[in-house]
Amino acid sequence: MAKSLGIIPARYGSTRFPGKPLALIGGVTMIERVYRQAEKSQLDHIVVATDDERIADTVSDFRGNVVMTDTVHATGTDRCREAFIKLNSKADVVVNIQGDEPFIDPNQINKVVELLQNSAVQIATLISQAVSEEEISNVNRVKVVVSTKGKALYFSRQAIPYNAPASANSWKEKYNHYIHLGLYGYRSQVLLELGHLTQSSLEIAESLEQLRWLENGYEIHTAVTEGRADAVDTPEDLKVIEKKYFL
Repeated sequence: MAKSLGIIPARYGSTRFPGKPLALIGGVTMIERVYRQAEKSQLDHIVVATDDERIADTVSDFRGNVVMTDTVHATGTDRCREAFIKLNSKADVVVNIQGDEPFIDPNQINKVVELLQNSAVQIATLISQAVSEEEISNVNRVKVVVSTKGKALYFSRQAIPYNAPASANSWKEKYNHYIHLGLYGYRSQVLLELGHLTQSSLEIAESLEQLRWLENGYEIHTAVTEGRADAVDTPEDLKVIEKKYFL
């Protein structure tokens, strides 16, 4: 079985929510909640990759593993790559776990690890069936179309496949629309290679880093999951989650 490493990128300077990893949810920091959920998965090792001493100290305080990384990384993938190199890890596969999903389902992490047990899989991720037409049209929800073998063909912030106006009332029956969930797994060698790729035209157009990988010939395998983790992007999201779980 491939040896697996889970990395939780956690930066302090979020534009919409500075210090987000240290936000308290039911009296426990967000970063600790993510870490504890990841511990319930089948990952062999877990580490937080951060650019801030305050986050590093917090992780150390709850006896988690942490590695310091640069402040300049544009994506979580870049931060994961640096952490993997600094750790001198021997892991065969690396899972990039979102640091703002405090109640992520460990089984979703396991799904990504299971995909990567096939040595032919370069990159793995999860998708979920869209629940409404409004979700499909929401540019903050990334959509994906896949092949019959489950490989991602394209990601977009726009509705794909496109629904002609005449079929708008039957979108759910006529097409399979999938939402992309931001959990990635990589073969370790592929993670190292991704760091050498320059920004692509499609990535810039859609503001989606995974399009850079597709444009450069990498394959992204997907698995369908029903559950959605509650993500915290803003302080308002935090209030909603606290009300949902603790009030």
